Amino acid sequence: MAIEAFDVVDLIRVKRDRGPLSTGQINWLIDAYIRGYVADEQMSAMTMAIFLNGMERREIRDLTMAMIESGERMNFSSLTKRTTDKHSTGGVGDKITLPLAPLVASFGVAVPQLSGRGLGHTGGTLDKLESIPGWQANISNERMRQILDEVGAVVCAAGSGLAPADGKLYALRDITGTVEAIPLIASSIMSKKIAEGTSALVLDVKFGSGAFLTDIAQSRELARTMVELGEDAGVATSALLTNMNVPIGLAIGNANEVRESVEVLEGGGPADVVELTVALAREMLAHAGQPDADVRAALSDGRAMDCWNRMIRAQGGDPSAPLPVARETHVVTADRSGLLVEQKALPFGIAAWRLGAGRARKQDPVQHAAGIDLHAKPGDAVVEGQPLFTLSADEPDRFARALEALEGSYRIGDHGDEVLTGGPLIAERIGA
Repeated sequence: MAIEAFDVVDLIRVKRDRGPLSTGQINWLIDAYIRGYVADEQMSAMTMAIFLNGMERREIRDLTMAMIESGERMNFSSLTKRTTDKHSTGGVGDKITLPLAPLVASFGVAVPQLSGRGLGHTGGTLDKLESIPGWQANISNERMRQILDEVGAVVCAAGSGLAPADGKLYALRDITGTVEAIPLIASSIMSKKIAEGTSALVLDVKFGSGAFLTDIAQSRELARTMVELGEDAGVATSALLTNMNVPIGLAIGNANEVRESVEVLEGGGPADVVELTVALAREMLAHAGQPDADVRAALSDGRAMDCWNRMIRAQGGDPSAPLPVARETHVVTADRSGLLVEQKALPFGIAAWRLGAGRARKQDPVQHAAGIDLHAKPGDAVVEGQPLFTLSADEPDRFARALEALEGSYRIGDHGDEVLTGGPLIAERIGA
């Protein structure tokens, strides 16, 4: 179908002056940008106008659908299982996808988890899994469907054919100061998730010091916008607003987060990781028609662990192989006895990145054994000389810069002092 042509400068003026763009204008804009007719500097002006003036619900829906139409759409209708997926806006120690996917799959539900790599202080699910010897992130669509049918869970890299307009637009936003525009974040995430073909989606939208959006009001707006986009596209969608003021769990990195995820699948693991995994699993299973599923039982009786082992083997990994171990470690101890009252997520994420667990550019490699293991969380009593956390790296000269990032990031107070966590782990649920 032919797309009506417009003048891009006229469209920029409309959004600059706080007017709405029509469906036809948005379709043309995205198509013309992909074809190279609209230049980067013109699209930069448009994204800044959107950042400053926002978009209406209909405009965001049109933008999302135009980005979906720029590429292929996956279809899982041939599966005998119901499909449900999860997306997190990312944070520090956020390894929830690893135990969550096999846990949900153990109930006979298909979980097609297309994931990404880390950039900056937020870790990438694929980087974590690649610390498992032999595991492969890149598989064909045919192989993905086969694993979903046989195992139930797949965590893999998204192909370049899904919403290619988003990739081009995101790269532009990254260098023009418009990454935080909620209409653009929402359409970026949801265009890929809707194109992925899942019938249901649960969103883990973070807020707090280690989150993409620190303010809970902004995170709430993003969550509501994405839930609306899912509903408009016929995808059953809900969201949990979750606290990222404190790192999730005790492990921050790649191999050590895999280790912690396995502990959860074995029926143990840190309480906050278990709480969030269970809450998201219940949401996903409710969308799949199993609102009363006994999620905790699947963690304790080995069903989820069995599914994990099969999921890892299906992509060439050896779940029983030793994980990488860093050549060097540095332990930070408590300088006094008392109560750990504060532990800010963002500095710990930056420190792990500086140790080698993350990357500054997409093409940079990661050191799978690098990271931080926490030995105490806010609210824990500590004694002088007790280990608070351990830094791990292959190169010892990385410790100094990591420690710089951690200056003022944690505090030991007196028993009875207020513990600063920013509230409960799960603040609220959004969706029907």
